[in-house]
Amino acid sequence: MPTDSLSERVQSDFRRVRFKAFFNDVWAAISGQPTILLSYDEVREKLSIGGPIYQGVKTVEIEKISGSLNRYHEFDRAFLPKQGNTAERWQRVNRAFYDDVSLPAVVLYKVGEVYFVVDGHHRVSVAREQGQTFIDAEVRECSTKVSITADLRPEDLNILGQKVEFLKRSLLDELRPDADVKLTITDGFYRMLEHIAVHRYFMGLDEKRDIPEDEAVKHWYDTVYTPIVKVIRESDVLKNFPNKTEGDLYLWVLDRQHYLSQHKDQPLQAPESAAREFFSDTDKNEFPRQ
Repeated sequence: MPTDSLSERVQSDFRRVRFKAFFNDVWAAISGQPTILLSYDEVREKLSIGGPIYQGVKTVEIEKISGSLNRYHEFDRAFLPKQGNTAERWQRVNRAFYDDVSLPAVVLYKVGEVYFVVDGHHRVSVAREQGQTFIDAEVRECSTKVSITADLRPEDLNILGQKVEFLKRSLLDELRPDADVKLTITDGFYRMLEHIAVHRYFMGLDEKRDIPEDEAVKHWYDTVYTPIVKVIRESDVLKNFPNKTEGDLYLWVLDRQHYLSQHKDQPLQAPESAAREFFSDTDKNEFPRQ
């Protein structure tokens, strides 16, 4: 392609991606769904991640690159440039693509299934715009107690941060490795810690001894949480609440049981019985909105 024609092409490409970025901003304002990249520093702070540990050069799926170390304000979630002052560098990388020039591998941090760009934002942006599915990257992996995926939203971090705190204090992931408690309720994990503390107290009264914390956690999970989740799965009630989790419904059952005990003088039921009564007698529209 002649030099002048190529220059026009790369300039046209940049104008197009800037328009896409503008349209994404408009849609975000209308829909209320932010399109910003995840901030690695915020994720590190909220999720107490470890590392990073070098894992070598790997081929990474571009769709899984959803964050940035320090330039998350300059690109949106689709890695479209949000600022015009990136034009020269973006076009230079884009020109290299047309000239079939080999560029260095980008540098990424990996947290769960999410990748954060350390170096190579423009290369990721151009590769994505040009339709590439994968990109070569030097990967450094960071350990985390919670699983996160590329569709993680910034507003989800607070709840995930609470989950990390819950796991640190309860050690549930170590005591019951198959447990995977998920919540969308803001203070849900703190309430679960209270449930465990109350459960431990009553265990001590029943057995007339001091109950170790780890024993109380296991007993709560096996005899309170798991039976309720079993009923949730058997009743298939979760299909009526696509944005809720088994953990959310567990909290609703316990809230209802507490309300009946405190305000209706009804005796506390076994967890499984309380769940069955709750899901059989409660109309879909009567569930709490949290």
